[in-house]
Amino acid sequence: MLRGRLGYLSERQKLIAQNVANSETPGFSPKDLKPYDFAAQMKAAETGAGMMAVTQAGHMVPPSQRNGAAGAFKAKTVKDSETTLDGNSVVLEEEMLKMSDARMSYEAAIGFYQKSLNLLRMAARALVARA
Repeated sequence: MLRGRLGYLSERQKLIAQNVANSETPGFSPKDLKPYDFAAQMKAAETGAGMMAVTQAGHMVPPSQRNGAAGAFKAKTVKDSETTLDGNSVVLEEEMLKMSDARMSYEAAIGFYQKSLNLLRMAARALVARA
């Protein structure tokens, strides 16, 4: 699930960067991802919904079905607060706020991942010291 969240944030950052890059393109409408639904991810992880059944140990999960796989999240066109005369509706200030929010969320998720790894290392060291 953490991998799914990191994948979501990475994809969102890419879309925001594309929006900023196209801020001067006539007729361009910004895109964003639908909000990350943690409850749906939990339910899917518990039930294995949407995943092919692995019937033999040699089977691999297709990249398109891995949590956080590129393309696993759907982009949608969003309406920003203003549209210029050339039809471009990218507002750089709003995109920078979205980018900052995505970055902070990504850093928080990475921090959580690092703390969980540290707990595993601590447990492994305790087992080795006991042996």
